[in-house]
Amino acid sequence: MKTISATLPAMHWLDKICRSALFRTLEKLHTGCVQVQEGNEVQAFGQTDATSFTARIVIHDSEAYRNIALSGSVGAGESYMTGDWSSPDLPLLIRVLARNKDVVDNIDGGLANIGKLFLQGFHYLNRNTEKGSRRNIAAHYDLGNDMFELFLDPTMMYSSGIFPSASASMEEASLYKLDRICQKLRLHADDHLLEIGTGWGSMAIHAAKYYGCRVTTTTISEEQYAWAERRVKEEGLQDKITLLKQDYRLLEGQYDKLVSIEMIEAVGHQFLDTYTATISRLLKDDGIALLQAITIDDQRYEQAKTEVDFIKRYIFPGSFIPCVTAISQSFARASDMKMIHLEDITPHYARTLAAWRERFLHNQEKIKALGYDDTFIRLWDFYFAYCEGGFAERVIGDVQVIFAKPQNRREPLLGAME
Repeated sequence: MKTISATLPAMHWLDKICRSALFRTLEKLHTGCVQVQEGNEVQAFGQTDATSFTARIVIHDSEAYRNIALSGSVGAGESYMTGDWSSPDLPLLIRVLARNKDVVDNIDGGLANIGKLFLQGFHYLNRNTEKGSRRNIAAHYDLGNDMFELFLDPTMMYSSGIFPSASASMEEASLYKLDRICQKLRLHADDHLLEIGTGWGSMAIHAAKYYGCRVTTTTISEEQYAWAERRVKEEGLQDKITLLKQDYRLLEGQYDKLVSIEMIEAVGHQFLDTYTATISRLLKDDGIALLQAITIDDQRYEQAKTEVDFIKRYIFPGSFIPCVTAISQSFARASDMKMIHLEDITPHYARTLAAWRERFLHNQEKIKALGYDDTFIRLWDFYFAYCEGGFAERVIGDVQVIFAKPQNRREPLLGAME
């Protein structure tokens, strides 16, 4: 991290122009307050009398202004990675900016439009074909199990938990989420459950261990496969769980029930119908499928599916966030299934990300010992905070949704969550 000095070094003329442009945008903030600190000087924008919703940006290098002007929100993330700016409460800053989205969207206009074209071309090359999916999954999930273990809870669930109480731990939230899924599916010992997206094996193990059903689960991550294989053996569940290393499009067979937890984001909008058709093909005539999915507002979906934000560029190459309508329409087009239940768990994701970020930063020296540098630490810090703020402000959401085959007559629903 670049240190704060009493005054910033002399600004490049281009940085001055970009700074003025950014300040003109910030002057239009209508909710909350953003303070910009340069050395010992602080300028406030927005509701300057606000006290409870005031965030601060600390500028360490004026190149931050240039990067934001030329690359918009992606440039802001890049400048955070390189230490050109910081914030004492990054999730709060993201929340303030999210509440002023109509103003902040201007940052991605102007010269930043030029950078958008490059990023869209880069994203196109990361399409989730069978080969592309393996490459995209490896880019994130194969970073190393040791690194993920340092911020995930002992279940190694890398998706939103559901906190049963205000005092619940992250591990308790993960276990509660897994059990809630099993109960929604009404799992029993005679079922054969298919899981698309194994992760580190927690869902498959929970279902087989506590509900006695058979589970077939598939992943295309080498690291996750190795971890899950070891865990299945340690639990003595080899007779219950079949672990595959196979693209979902190549799966065969007929299953009673199906689960896919936050895997749809790795499908890509071009292959959404392929995904939903595959789910339908793999289920028996009375089968049901539960998906947990990160979502975006219906109104923003068409624009967002081709845009490349910081997450698509640096965290999840090839990813996309669907809206609920797009998911439902895809099932209508490509399958004979219909939606029978939906539960919004968005607030739990903000809390999940806060827990991950806290543990990640607490263990950052151990993460560095694995070979990761300060830039990587700041990259993931920004990723966690960016997403936490987004979920807290419902810019993005998270849902559990159930689709049923035509002959399904079972009642898979739970009562309302407290």
